[in-house]
Amino acid sequence: MYRIFTLLMTGILLTSCGSKAEKKKEGDIPQETAVKFEPNWESIKKHYKDPEWFNDSKFGIFIHWGAYSVPAYGSEWYPRQMYMDTATFSAQLKLGQKGPNATYLHHKKTYGDQKEFGYKDFIPMFKAEKFDAKEWIDIFKKSGAKYVIPVADHHDGFAMYKSNTTRWNAVDMGPKRDVLGELFKEGRAQGMIMGASSHYAFNWSFYNKKDKFDTTDPEYADLYSPKGKDLTEPVSEEFKKMWWDRTVDLIDNYQPDILWFDFYLDIPDYKEYRPKIAAYYYNKGLEWGKEVVINDKNFDHEAFPEGTVIYDLERGKLPGIRKLPWQTDTSIGKNSWCYVTNWESRTANSLVDDLVDIVSKNGNLLLNVGPKADGTIPEDQKEILFQIGDWLNVNGEAIYDTEYWSTFGEGPTEVKKGHHSEGQNKGFTGQDIRFTKKGDKLYAIMMEWPEGNKVNIESLGKSSEHGKDLNIKNVRLLGSDSKIEFEVNDAGLSISDLGPKTGEFAHVLEISL
Repeated sequence: MYRIFTLLMTGILLTSCGSKAEKKKEGDIPQETAVKFEPNWESIKKHYKDPEWFNDSKFGIFIHWGAYSVPAYGSEWYPRQMYMDTATFSAQLKLGQKGPNATYLHHKKTYGDQKEFGYKDFIPMFKAEKFDAKEWIDIFKKSGAKYVIPVADHHDGFAMYKSNTTRWNAVDMGPKRDVLGELFKEGRAQGMIMGASSHYAFNWSFYNKKDKFDTTDPEYADLYSPKGKDLTEPVSEEFKKMWWDRTVDLIDNYQPDILWFDFYLDIPDYKEYRPKIAAYYYNKGLEWGKEVVINDKNFDHEAFPEGTVIYDLERGKLPGIRKLPWQTDTSIGKNSWCYVTNWESRTANSLVDDLVDIVSKNGNLLLNVGPKADGTIPEDQKEILFQIGDWLNVNGEAIYDTEYWSTFGEGPTEVKKGHHSEGQNKGFTGQDIRFTKKGDKLYAIMMEWPEGNKVNIESLGKSSEHGKDLNIKNVRLLGSDSKIEFEVNDAGLSISDLGPKTGEFAHVLEISL
């Protein structure tokens, strides 16, 4: 009996050790060092650490796609704006505009009265008949992105996954497919890091409630939220419980590597839920044996305290280095996040410049695409992604797995700080240089090709605070075989002839130290 017991125990131990060995991958957390996060900021700050894999990845793809892609008008806020009659629109809009609301009028003219044809009626029209997860992931891989964050729950209340908490989901309605699940499966098969975004907290106040709209019909309160017509009504305990159950369901069933939260979760009504969801999610990461991370865009007033999440800036950047990792999220579309018929794309050049500027300051770029309702990614958006990917194929060593240097860069162009500030920024010039580093390599990235094929980088001069202790051994231009002659003096690193121009976007000098 003793021999049998010993053999059994040995087998159990070997099986256990084998199981752990099989699970161990890059970024995994050894089970024996797992720490329990308590639902308070003291505990979370003590045990949380920004994952290195996130900081190394640098470039990700955001996806805004849902039933709001069907009307393809205005923006992804169509479901809110379609119920904003002139009085409500004029009172609530903060941009100095006055009614009438174009989206409200467009809806009445195109689809009929909002009492008879509400947002719910777009959902059967959202068929996603051409959606191909493999094709999407192939496109994102070709763009050079390392992670993907599809919108799982937008403000509209329609879940893009198989939900166990709401009937308004993509498996039971509309596409009748697990969109998020298909993307996760294919993305992970191709080595992508997969995250999910939740915008659901704002669903409570997203829809305008008036008797002349279908939003007050109790049959649809689980889509339009149970909030009444009082705009000042605080978030109910019932709805907060709905938010919690929905978010936990998303975490448990899809095990996202990144959980991205939109605004409104920062308001006082959700105060007790923020440390609670952070602890729950981070503990799940320990249970799964991998590092996970929350992205939160409430940068200015710390709904999630510094050192507990990675901060995200919407359509904005930072003017200097932040020693903790951070992220910018922006869209290829200037005027929308979801596909609209009058979509205006930014240029690949400006987006590459953003990526370079952000990475030099220790950040990541999360770039949004807006697929059509049928599941196709428009050709102009694909072309921009492929142009970025081509640039990264040549210059990616100056981006991926890099660190910030002692200064982010030099040049005349200043960057505005904060959310929604990108429209205030001017284009970069040939005098604007950004730096990254990796091992014994320093990368000086010229944002535009300098005039006269020559450049002087002041930060690398012998009298410069940053360059005085450098021993520069060699300089080469990525993507070129031309030998580069250089001189280092008090004025800077001087190159009188860069050789032939390489590409149309930012140009990278690899400096060996």
